[in-house]
Amino acid sequence: MESLVEIPIFTRSSSGIKALIGPPKFQEFDQVSPIESKTCRTLIFSSVGSFLAHITGNTITVLNTKDWSQVSNIPNTKVYHIAFSPKGTYLLSWEPFTITKENPEGSPNLKIFNTLTGELTKTFIHKKQSNWEPQWSEDEKLFTHQVNNDITFYEENNFNRIVARINNHKVASYKLSPNVGTYFLLCHTLGAPGQPSVGRLFKYPKFDEQIAAKSFFQADKVEFLWNSKGNNALVLTSTDVDKTGSSYYGKQGLHFIGLNGQTAMVTMSKEGPIYSVQWSPKNHEFCVVYGFMPARATIFNLKCEPCFELGSAARNSIYYNPHGNILLLGGFGNLRGHIELWDAINKKKIEECEAPDTTLLQWAPDGAHFLTATTAPRLRTANGFKIWHYSGSLLHEKQWPQNEELYEVQWTPYPKTIFKEPQITLEKVKGIEPSQPQVSKQVYRPPSARNRPVVNFRMHEDDDGPRKVGNAPSKTALKNKKKRKAKKEKQQQSNGEGEEDNGDKVVSGVQINLTGDPEVDKKLKNIKKKLDAIDKLKREKAAGRTLETNQLTKIEGEADLLKELEQLTV
Repeated sequence: MESLVEIPIFTRSSSGIKALIGPPKFQEFDQVSPIESKTCRTLIFSSVGSFLAHITGNTITVLNTKDWSQVSNIPNTKVYHIAFSPKGTYLLSWEPFTITKENPEGSPNLKIFNTLTGELTKTFIHKKQSNWEPQWSEDEKLFTHQVNNDITFYEENNFNRIVARINNHKVASYKLSPNVGTYFLLCHTLGAPGQPSVGRLFKYPKFDEQIAAKSFFQADKVEFLWNSKGNNALVLTSTDVDKTGSSYYGKQGLHFIGLNGQTAMVTMSKEGPIYSVQWSPKNHEFCVVYGFMPARATIFNLKCEPCFELGSAARNSIYYNPHGNILLLGGFGNLRGHIELWDAINKKKIEECEAPDTTLLQWAPDGAHFLTATTAPRLRTANGFKIWHYSGSLLHEKQWPQNEELYEVQWTPYPKTIFKEPQITLEKVKGIEPSQPQVSKQVYRPPSARNRPVVNFRMHEDDDGPRKVGNAPSKTALKNKKKRKAKKEKQQQSNGEGEEDNGDKVVSGVQINLTGDPEVDKKLKNIKKKLDAIDKLKREKAAGRTLETNQLTKIEGEADLLKELEQLTV
């Protein structure tokens, strides 16, 4: 049963910020007054939705989402980016670093404010826009900041005392784990020309002892993806240019690193770029979309083994709902906007739908609804958003006026405990028809073929459907299997067993009568089998074939077998 909590949806456009109530009602959210302004540049929520901040003109305004009252106001800023600390205690801002004749050294451009009071707590200089945002631990007891190739650490929000530092690994990027109480850190060291890059795993603050290290070539950039438990991570490596010329997207690789020191490379079953990688919120598997179009989607377990293939299609995006029981696969950007919804537990497709020109997709906190939007600057025409149910039904759509641009659409976040995991049913809820004309799904057929039977064919040989997969045998295992088979055939040939003569199996003239005793009958059958083989060897000897010593020994043992047979039948 789905939650009845009505989730507010906020939009930021060229005319300002507005809010409406989500399903089941779709109407204006009267608890928040619309902000009519053409200078709204940013709209952001804290991680659990306690606070909402926006930049209008040169002012940062923070609202408390419990009663939507204003809690702080920070004027006279030239801010480009803002972010909340994990618990919403602090608000961070970054503005371009500038120098003047009066101030040739420049002023601090990275600032930390107290969210409730707006008081400036600490400032830093961070010249580059990339990697501007410092990283906090989930409990906010550990604060980290990258300065050039070093990482500095602060504890208990004391920003005036550095308690630890990594300064001997030339760190290009890093990522804190989401653990609470015990903290881990993944670092990327860019390799020198001709040398591999290295990903290192440390436990804070023991930076002189690495838990695991993984080296990889062709890794100009690295993206770290921790699972929500913080006990395993994926490392997506990439280069801007593929020197082999096989891919426009550069070269990519995917690696696994665990807190137990285990490392592995995730092997793909199809060549091509890696479009998207996502951990399941349930933490026991992850999904990858990869390969030249049509792209393949595969679910891997924690051993980096493929456990389920979702088939090939025109897709490049992965979105798990917050509970991890529904998986959405989509093809956006230069693709037509086809969406597939899967039962992630039972690995069954729920439904499909079309959302053309989608530039943004986000699941609702209830895990049962999601929104798609067409936003600027990616697309400046036909802006608007749609609300969908996981069964593929369109519930609501809002088109923006032609003279305005839509920049952002966001659900209000909620703590994970507010909504229960939605129960998946295959029943499609009642929806509405989209206002935009839909592309026909029927394949074009020339007039000369319209009265003839339809011929089905595959455009791509590697098109495949959903299927459960096991561990494919390695090359070594296949080689050993082939050796064992050849050895067995050679042994059978030398024993004169299991062969055929002119298509007929050679049988001796000896007959046996089964007694009904399983043990005795087993011995009788075994003796009969040996006598048949001896009879075949005798015929081959009579035909002039030279027999080996062991074969001649078998012929000599015929009398003993006949004697044993006689004793068993008495």
